[in-house]
Order: sequence, then C-alpha cells, then structure tokens
Amino acid sequence: MKTTLDRPAAGVERMKYILAVVLYGTIGYFLRFVSLPSELVAMCRGLIGGAFILLFQLARGKKPDLRAIRANARWLVISGICLGLNWIFLFAAYMRTTVAIASLCNYMAPLIVVLVAPLVLRERPEVRKLPCVAAALVGIVLVSGVLEGGGGNPGGVALGLAAAASFVCIVLCNRKLRGINAMDRSLVQLLLSAVTILPYVLVNNRGNVITVDTRSVLIVLMLGVVHTGAAYCLYFSGMSSLPVQTVAILGYLEPVVSVICSALLLNETMSPLGWLGAGLVIAAAAVSELIPGRAAEEKQ
Repeated sequence: MKTTLDRPAAGVERMKYILAVVLYGTIGYFLRFVSLPSELVAMCRGLIGGAFILLFQLARGKKPDLRAIRANARWLVISGICLGLNWIFLFAAYMRTTVAIASLCNYMAPLIVVLVAPLVLRERPEVRKLPCVAAALVGIVLVSGVLEGGGGNPGGVALGLAAAASFVCIVLCNRKLRGINAMDRSLVQLLLSAVTILPYVLVNNRGNVITVDTRSVLIVLMLGVVHTGAAYCLYFSGMSSLPVQTVAILGYLEPVVSVICSALLLNETMSPLGWLGAGLVIAAAAVSELIPGRAAEEKQ
C-alpha cells in the first residue's frame, strides 16, 4: 500500500526527469557560443559524460557490471557507434539551420521506429500509429520551409533527419540488451561514442589550426558534466520511478524547450506554417506514445 510519503518522493523524481529533459533541450542554444568544430564538441561530450557517470557510480560504491557488459557487447558497440553518429549529425545540423528545425528533425526518431520495427524486429505493424507518422512528416515539411521557398537550410534538415535515423538504431539496439542496468549501458555507450567520433575529428580537421578560447572550453565542460553526465543520472533516476506514459510525454519537453530557446534567446524565426509544423511534430510524437502498443495490450 502506498503511503503519504510516496507523493513527495514521486514529485522529486518527476522534477529530476524534467530537469534532465530541459537540460537536453538547451544544448543547441549553448552550442551557438562555441567556436570549436562541432564534432570535437560531440567527442568531448561523450568522453566527459562517460567519465562523470563512472565517477558517480564509484562514489556510490557501484562498479560496472563487466559480465553484463560482455554479454551485451555486440549491441552496446553498435549503439555506441550510432550515438556518436547521432551527435555528429545533430551538432552539425545545429550549425547549419536553426536549433528548432534541427531538434524537430531529430525528434522524428520515435515515429521512424514505428515504421522500421516491423521490418527489423519482426513486430506486427502499429497501424493505429501511422496517422501520427503521417502528421509528423507533414510537420517536418512545414518546418523545413520548402513550401514557402525558404525556411530551413536543406543540408541542415537532412543532417537532422540523419541524426534521427542514427537514434532509431540506438533504440532498436537497446531493445536487444538484456540484464544490464541503465547506468552501465550509458557509460559504455558514451565512451564508445567518443571513440567513434575521434577518427572523424582527426580527418575532418587535418591541417586545420583549432583556436581554443576560454568561453568555448567552459561551455564544453558544462555540456559534458552538466548536460550529459549529470543529466543522464537525473534522467535515469527520475525515469525509474515514473509511469511509462508520464516518461514518454514529459520527454517531449525537450523539443519544446529547443523551439522556445530558438525563438526567444537566439531570435531564430519561423513562419506561421513553421510553427504549425512544429506543433504537428511534437503533438504527433506525444499522441503516438499515448496509443498502447500491441505488446502492452497482449499483457492485459
């Protein structure tokens, strides 16, 4: 039986989760003030974030479960590589188009999963979610501005959608993981993402002189420690005690925060059709999460 202490505890866990999601949503804003190559920032984020989680777990007296990590090595490696690719594409998209457009393109991932899961995981198609996919696709077209002869940079939109495709691979790989806790999974994936990005950093910046300034270094440290390491800890701590649907819906605060930061703090404008498209993408993704899947129905 639940006690009166459960409600305050649930409120704290909810606030942890919301704080993590809001932090994720502000990443694009802070990247605009970094003068370093986007791929270098992404690599540092994975390295610093992974180190933070490792130290956090050791401080709590918990060591990585090496047996579970070895048992899931194949899917962890693939998902870690995909996480690195997701950051490369997303950070590059932030630099080529508005924060709002890049974030919304990236948030097509949950809806793309609906389309590819039947093919990759042999799951039965979620027909009732297809209207949400269609609405989100219309939303992305409106956000991109192609119907108005302008709007988002086509290259930025393509990079944002590539980031979404990479994230889909992460979701599919995570469904294959067995017997490994969220913190160990994140630790390995973050560190592998940094390893994945390193060759791209070396090749893409070969012969270039990278100028390092204090502001950029401080922001990169903040993105690694606060927006990655600490945010992941808050995210999984809060998520563990919240209902699945609450987690799904609150997760869409991230693109909302990105859109608000884009409009209010960076003065990045969208047309009325663009705002309509943004609403369609976020609403379609949220409604899709509210529609119960076949697996959930079969358990009832």
